[in-house]
Amino acid sequence: MLAILKKEINGFFSSPIAYLVIGIFLILNSLFLWVFKGQFNILDSGFADLTPFFQLSPWILIFLIPAVTMKSFAEEKRLGTLEILQTMPMKRSGLILGKFLGSFLLVLIALIPSLIYVYTVYQLGNPVGNLDMGSTIGSYLGLAFLIMAYTAIGVFASSLTENQVIAFILAVLICFVLYFGFNAFASLNVAPVFLESLGMQYHFESISRGVIDLRDLLYFVSVTIIFLILTSRTLK
Repeated sequence: MLAILKKEINGFFSSPIAYLVIGIFLILNSLFLWVFKGQFNILDSGFADLTPFFQLSPWILIFLIPAVTMKSFAEEKRLGTLEILQTMPMKRSGLILGKFLGSFLLVLIALIPSLIYVYTVYQLGNPVGNLDMGSTIGSYLGLAFLIMAYTAIGVFASSLTENQVIAFILAVLICFVLYFGFNAFASLNVAPVFLESLGMQYHFESISRGVIDLRDLLYFVSVTIIFLILTSRTLK
């Protein structure tokens, strides 16, 4: 597993992928938070609050993470190297975890520079430091768990096909449905309200309030494990 993880990380940083992921994530967030007029602009809101960042990030990551994971297994299948990897003295679970952790760590690294937003909003507060740190820390934790689930979905989608574009589209669709679909469906009068709790948005927003509930963490861990198991079944 460690060999695959190292190979994935080296592959990301020896190509433009890692720098594009980090750059696109920061540029898009910065434009919406500080430049573009609208509901996400922190300066226009008049509040020293990072809520717009945590509302916007899941939507950017819905497209960004599938772009990172789409080549995980699709590229191996296209090049014919997947069979070679599977014949190596390594369990299938090690191969999958290596691919998964490589993409997961890359996106977490892309998240680190966003801490400058925390410092900026902290300084903009009146008085300085008027920022709910409990909610901010909870939101970052929720974002990390959301990234984990998105990455597992992306790796699964990549295991279904050798076409990276198809893998990207499948991952985006699955992430969109699991994040927003249940919430939207539950808002209809014909659907039971409890369906909302099956979606990622419900649990992410719960963690973002600053109160860490074990049920929310278990939800994201369960989604991650389910899609990694599905990836194993697909490769088998």
